[in-house]
Amino acid sequence: MAVNWYPGHMNKARKEMKKVMPRVDLVIEVMDARIPFSSENPTVKELREDRPCIKILNKNDLADPKITPLWLDYYEQERGVKAVALSCTHRAHVRGKILELARKLLPHRNDEFLKPIRAMIMGVPNVGKSTLINALAGRSVAKVGDEPAVTKQQQKIYLEGGIVLSDTPGILWPRMGSADFGYRLAVSGAVKNTAIEFEDVALYAADYFLKAYPEVMLTRYKLKQLPGSDLALLEEIGRKRGGLRPGGRVDLHKASEVLLNDYRSGALGRVSLESPAMIAEGGEFHG
Repeated sequence: MAVNWYPGHMNKARKEMKKVMPRVDLVIEVMDARIPFSSENPTVKELREDRPCIKILNKNDLADPKITPLWLDYYEQERGVKAVALSCTHRAHVRGKILELARKLLPHRNDEFLKPIRAMIMGVPNVGKSTLINALAGRSVAKVGDEPAVTKQQQKIYLEGGIVLSDTPGILWPRMGSADFGYRLAVSGAVKNTAIEFEDVALYAADYFLKAYPEVMLTRYKLKQLPGSDLALLEEIGRKRGGLRPGGRVDLHKASEVLLNDYRSGALGRVSLESPAMIAEGGEFHG
């Protein structure tokens, strides 16, 4: 199954971003630290052109600590890009770190009254853009939600120290290319639940977790032995978590919800869905 979700408001948002981009000095792109490559929208690079960019790998507290540093090194190779991994829920740390980076990237636009830094926050849905904005502003100015498409239009936020921030809706892109990227976005919650087949996405996740994080599966679901397939894992989860229908048949939709919600909430622990090595090998995991 190819995962594609590109509602009309995303296309409208893209056009609005392109329109105002000539007045932007700095792009702040927010990605999911568990899937940096899959949550890196190629539209952002296309729109920002050669402008400096801070790439924020958000939800770092949910990502594999062995893999995230590899991603930081990967993105630091790109000219004009500074990459940082953090959790946007830690407001004080986020505020100091990002504002400092912005000033370093644009020292010539560092006067609060004469040359304010005009920054735009961009990224796919549900990666934490609104949480980041609230952290930078030091107050709740952006609506936060645990599902995509919460922000529907641009707004401007004036930060202390001479930075004007433009918030934008989360946008995907019309065709995602590799099916793996679409699946990872769906597993993470960047694609609206009503636009995906839960069982299909959960089977993708189960197959990956069995290969990459077998001990996590054994521990989280109190399994005596590792199931031999993605379907077998979902069936075990269903039996363990109240997903049995009359007659002992497993409710796969219920089991799928359990697995995906456990991943999205961080209940599985610090788990990443991709690494730079995987991308270099075509996007698939090789154990």
